[in-house]
Amino acid sequence: MIELPDSAALADALWSWKAAFVYGYFAWALYVHSRGRVRHKFHRQLTDHSTFVAPYNAIMYGFSSVPNAPFVDMARFPELAPLQENWRAIRAEALKLFDEGHIRAAASYNDLGFNSFFRRGWKRFYLKWYDAPLPSAMALCPRTVALVQSIPTINGAMFAMLPAGSDLGRHRDPFAGSLRYHLGLVTPNSDACRIVVDGEAYSWRDGEAVMFDETFIHWAENRGDVDRLILFADVERPLRSRFLNRLNHWVEKTIVRATQTENVPGERVGALNRLFGVAYYVRLPLKWVKARNKYVYYALKFLTLGLIAYAVFFTH
Repeated sequence: MIELPDSAALADALWSWKAAFVYGYFAWALYVHSRGRVRHKFHRQLTDHSTFVAPYNAIMYGFSSVPNAPFVDMARFPELAPLQENWRAIRAEALKLFDEGHIRAAASYNDLGFNSFFRRGWKRFYLKWYDAPLPSAMALCPRTVALVQSIPTINGAMFAMLPAGSDLGRHRDPFAGSLRYHLGLVTPNSDACRIVVDGEAYSWRDGEAVMFDETFIHWAENRGDVDRLILFADVERPLRSRFLNRLNHWVEKTIVRATQTENVPGERVGALNRLFGVAYYVRLPLKWVKARNKYVYYALKFLTLGLIAYAVFFTH
């Protein structure tokens, strides 16, 4: 049985250093929620992944040397020009991979970052992910890997396919230490195939590149009759501080690197993805509840958060 605290204990708890930490987190959550013109509903924002890393992301935004805008001018990234200059060679390797069935969904629950996309028909083939290139990529698309590796600011890269008639729902990525680059390889070349970032639309075209901030809410659709195939890359966000650059490198090489996964069995799978493979099955009862009544689902979620807060503040 939970014993409710008396008024003195409650007052002490509400003015403790623990409470100050929670208030600060709540303030950052509000900042992330209010950033941009398009927003999640507030109850969703409270449990969104971006909320948990909001303080770190706020630092990245504050010291960013490029504008904090949905889309960033490609002219600010001249080092990426070789990718666009060689887009036909990159496309040739991507098409060969696709024809041979290598661009596909994850074979198991070991791709935490993109797991929800697979239900929409989205497919991928990793070149690298915050580490050295994958052995399968070096063997199957060496020209593209060499181009990607020649650009030190690229942390991760893959080929990504969005089928004709498919879409990806509204979401935001949690990590602000990078920006997202897309290079059109095979597209409908029309406004029927587009990405919308914070309400601003961009339509993919063959051989054209775009850079955007994936921590704004965005969604994508392919209403064309051609499967969209792109080179997708995470590019390090330029910062106005050497110290923060070093800090960002450390976060990338320790935390983000833990989201690595495989193209083929036997390649390295990061710790977070191994944990996700177990957690997925633990979450199945909650997913069942959400499918039947989302209000009950969120009530259970907030009850759990409340119990955690009680344990933190009122137990010793």
